[in-house]
Amino acid sequence: METRNTIIEILEDLCPDADCDTCTTLVDERHLDSLTMIALVADLEDSFDIEVPPVAIVADNFNSVDAIAKLVDTLVEDAE
Repeated sequence: METRNTIIEILEDLCPDADCDTCTTLVDERHLDSLTMIALVADLEDSFDIEVPPVAIVADNFNSVDAIAKLVDTLVEDAE
């Protein structure tokens, strides 16, 4: 749950107009554009001490908080 809350805090700073907690189309509805995506990936890497590989930067992994949390959890587990 802490992962999810941290992601919501990051998204609220980057996408103040989106309902980040419930939105399932963050990329599809362009709440996250390419520049915002770069900032999000950088914030995730800093906050969770992970490296997001370029192949993981696809809409399916970033359309919702739950999808982002799943990606982060997987990357954290892989780093251990």
